[in-house]
Amino acid sequence: MTIYSLYIFDRHCTCVYYQDWHRSKRPRPASSGGILPGVSNAISGLSDTQGGQRSSITPSGGTVVAVGNGELDWPDTAGSMSALSFDEEVKLVYGIILSLKQMVKKMAVKDDTLVNYRTSTYKLHLYETMTGYRFVILTDPHAESLRFALRQLYTGPFLDYVVRNPLMVMDSKEQGIDNELFRAATDRFIRGLSMYN
Repeated sequence: MTIYSLYIFDRHCTCVYYQDWHRSKRPRPASSGGILPGVSNAISGLSDTQGGQRSSITPSGGTVVAVGNGELDWPDTAGSMSALSFDEEVKLVYGIILSLKQMVKKMAVKDDTLVNYRTSTYKLHLYETMTGYRFVILTDPHAESLRFALRQLYTGPFLDYVVRNPLMVMDSKEQGIDNELFRAATDRFIRGLSMYN
């Protein structure tokens, strides 16, 4: 079993953070203006300087940032380019969550909520905070529920390095979560999970 990727959405339906670990398809860059700066810290094949200045999205090993894999049919051993850009993929992931939440709300008995769902190729896990943040992780379809792990990610690194950080800009209309300490803590946390390959 393995973990593919993590998305964090804010209450405005905007993807403010993305990180991946075991994606097999080559990502396609987001269209111009399709994502916020700082959502991910690496764009494959781009340099980290523009005119001698550090850009807000910089390349680094281990994560793919601000680029997408198109379709949600992992894993793909062919390594082909996906048909969707990253910003289209983010809209698709959020649309799936929104649609399934509405369906659960209409069909549920009292206070049922969407926790996860599974297809033949991946499993989506969801944790929602009281402040409107949605933590979404895509894993192998046979993975156990990771709701507890998403809650720990929220109560640990997210609160410590994002919410309680006075230097952090929390306006999702201008900037994603551009915090290297949070990115490193998230990476350590996910790699420390027993199901991480």
